Amino acid sequence: MTASPVEIDLHDDVVLRSLRAEDAAALAEAYRVNSAHLAPFEPIRSNDFRTEAGQRTEIAALIASHEAGAALPLVLAHASRIIGRITLSGITRGAFQSGNLGYWIDQRYAGRGLMTAAVNEISRLATDDLQLHRIQAGTLVDNVASQAVLRKCGFVEFGLAPEYLLIAGRWQDHRLFQRILGA
Repeated sequence: MTASPVEIDLHDDVVLRSLRAEDAAALAEAYRVNSAHLAPFEPIRSNDFRTEAGQRTEIAALIASHEAGAALPLVLAHASRIIGRITLSGITRGAFQSGNLGYWIDQRYAGRGLMTAAVNEISRLATDDLQLHRIQAGTLVDNVASQAVLRKCGFVEFGLAPEYLLIAGRWQDHRLFQRILGA
């Protein structure tokens, strides 16, 4: 895993940085503010998920996964506000050398190129620091905005996964993308 915390200036005073335990309140607020925006793209969440206590639990699990070498959880922050998350999870070593990419951005910041910059940066970290060979990402079949981000960042579509994830209360098909990093 990355030896030191990540902190990268993107643009428009937005920083891509490591998720921290003290982000619980700001992340809970970001999920509350974006609840309707994110609902079509996420699993159905418990009421506790959007609370500070719920986010403390989520963050603790992500930090433990990071310390075990299985994840790289980052946030996009603008001042004290969390405006998005991007996580490389399911990092597998051995012959695979791969990880799964997931992300979201606050609806008020969408369309500014911030997530494209963040995906490019996490791809660079996956290459330079984690020495992974590839990253995979899946999108709902009609999520053209997310597909555009992935394509801009050098990902190519390699398949369709029927009933791939339980999103918004039903098993939904996903387009699968990957980026070969090298190594």
